[in-house]
Amino acid sequence: MTAEIIDGKAFAASIRGRVAEEVARLKAAGVTPGLAVVLVGEDPASAVYVRNKGKQTVEAGMHSEEHRMDADTSQDALMAKVAALNADPAIHGILVQLPLPGHLDSEAVLNAIDPAKDVDGFHISNVGLLGTGQKAMVPCTPLGCLMMLRDHLGSLSGLDAVVIGRSNIVGKPMAQLLLGESCTVTIAHSRTKEIEAVCRRADIVVAAVGRPRMVTGDWIKPGATVIDVGINRIDAPERGAGKTRLVGDCDFDSCAAVAGAITPVPGGVGPMTIACLLANTVTAACRANGLAEPEGLTA
Repeated sequence: MTAEIIDGKAFAASIRGRVAEEVARLKAAGVTPGLAVVLVGEDPASAVYVRNKGKQTVEAGMHSEEHRMDADTSQDALMAKVAALNADPAIHGILVQLPLPGHLDSEAVLNAIDPAKDVDGFHISNVGLLGTGQKAMVPCTPLGCLMMLRDHLGSLSGLDAVVIGRSNIVGKPMAQLLLGESCTVTIAHSRTKEIEAVCRRADIVVAAVGRPRMVTGDWIKPGATVIDVGINRIDAPERGAGKTRLVGDCDFDSCAAVAGAITPVPGGVGPMTIACLLANTVTAACRANGLAEPEGLTA
């Protein structure tokens, strides 16, 4: 068996196209969705990510703001910036780029964001709403995974799903979303006994543990759908001295030989994260203005 490759890059482009259509609809109703991103410090990877977010926000027809703050910014100054954005009616989504410098309290900052503008879905109120099956802002990466699973499999009801990883950003919300789709869900992690056997019975495997090529083909049930969230940089001496390459949490070749479908790394889940951030901003703008939410862009 050779797995079907789930093309996240193409799927993300289709989501951005849907978002642009919805933005045009909202603009016709007098509403321009606005996204503000706050970047503290000069982390190179974060700067590139923020720049890409801003570019795609503008391309979708939205209002985009980027607020850069010095690495030595105080907690009070950052909290004041969040409060100002909370009060700005032109801003429907607020994202504070992580990680923050070590002297700042990330949890306090994230929970200072208005839950209705929390397009990252990290506020404790949104976590609680998602966990109790209520309408919430959903974290972008798990939302992207769910969209791809729905697109590939249709109904997920009754399927056996294993999520490898229990982070607040991916693992736990992913499990909640799959429960909401009536899957039977197991969260596996570093202390799970016989983890290979646990994964082997799953119709859906979502790997989000941050260990390169941890999941191998003998962990996968024949025909299962594998969503690889991991993005790990490893040495690639075959490319030359000092060269690296990106790999997922799954050993792609061995898993693809068994699975029915699999996401590649890169080009799988990664592109969906920003696309879902834009989708969440549109959803937030609709909710803020009492307008109908777009179908297919939310959980």
